[in-house]
Amino acid sequence: MVNAQKFIEEAVEEIKVAAADGHVVMALSGGVDSSVCAALAARAIGDRLIPIYVDTGLMRKNESARIKQLFGSINLKTVDASAGFFDSLKGIIDPEEKRKAIGERFIRIFEHEAKETGAVYLLQGTIYPDRIESEGGIKSHHNVGGMPLDIRFKGVIEPLRDLYKDEVRVVAGALGLPPEIQHRMPFPGPGLAVRVLGEVTPEKVAIVREANHIVEEELIEIYSPWQCFAALIGLGTGVKGDVRLHGWIVSVRAVNSRDGMTADPLRLPYETLDRIASRITSEIPGVARVVYDVTPKPPATIEYE
Repeated sequence: MVNAQKFIEEAVEEIKVAAADGHVVMALSGGVDSSVCAALAARAIGDRLIPIYVDTGLMRKNESARIKQLFGSINLKTVDASAGFFDSLKGIIDPEEKRKAIGERFIRIFEHEAKETGAVYLLQGTIYPDRIESEGGIKSHHNVGGMPLDIRFKGVIEPLRDLYKDEVRVVAGALGLPPEIQHRMPFPGPGLAVRVLGEVTPEKVAIVREANHIVEEELIEIYSPWQCFAALIGLGTGVKGDVRLHGWIVSVRAVNSRDGMTADPLRLPYETLDRIASRITSEIPGVARVVYDVTPKPPATIEYE
């Protein structure tokens, strides 16, 4: 396990040296990884850090409003880029191509913001599992294998690159970050795009956003899963009222894990699953059925894409 105080001292010094006297832009998503990066960089370079929250249109319900509330005390710049992300994803079905399209769009946004502000470095919250899965060919993370090769930054700074998620949480506690941030559930960088199998459209994202919200409402407070969510996995037949419905299939996933490298599904009571299925099918038009995924990692990954 990481020695938090020693790591903080070394990471702050690393950022100071890497950034030299330049300005640094970073993506602040509100997750524990990016929040720890922001706290470290603030100690290292002060107001030469330019944190940016990008609303991709692929975020969870009320996410953007909550991020602005949580980080309202810092000089956080917000960019609404939802239209551009959906344009980039149009017609793409392959999961790897999705991740690369999202990674490309992110980088171009940060390049534009860097040009506007004079920043020459990019700070990222890449952690060790991101590198393992990208370099091992499991899946390209948008901030590693999904990044374009022709980036226009003098350097990319990744102070968390050798830490696992549980170690990042320890560092967050040592930095004094609030418990809501320290213990925040992981959320994929590509957002809800990797919870929609097949082409990503605003309509599909709207459905999975509502389903995801229901799952979190039903599970987080009572069961404290490491991660839980809903995914749109295809079309199937169903019946609503007395009418046959060709509607969406939503898969519910809830797992416990230490570091995200392995995971076990929660053994949820049938009554809980029944309530989730009832809410999703009754509250979200167009959903025909709900299934619960009981596959551990491995052989599955936690997310679907």
